[in-house]
Amino acid sequence: MEASLNEIDDMIVHEKMQAALEYQNEAWADGMADGIEPEIIADAAIAHALRETIRLHGESSAEALLDSLRDRMLAGEFSANRTLQ
Repeated sequence: MEASLNEIDDMIVHEKMQAALEYQNEAWADGMADGIEPEIIADAAIAHALRETIRLHGESSAEALLDSLRDRMLAGEFSANRTLQ
């Protein structure tokens, strides 16, 4: 039963992540349509995410998030040319 609850929780988190990505894609497209450069949109999104992380969880959590994102970036997770094996 416990494994099933964990699986359900994982599915819910995955679905929320997909919905959040859709919202962000829409906001990105709206910004681009208004003539805002992608670098400015990205900078604003990252700054907002860090402010919210710090507000909700504190600076040490924000630092841990940045460390995690750095590791994931260096591993190629966000690269457009990434190939999955």
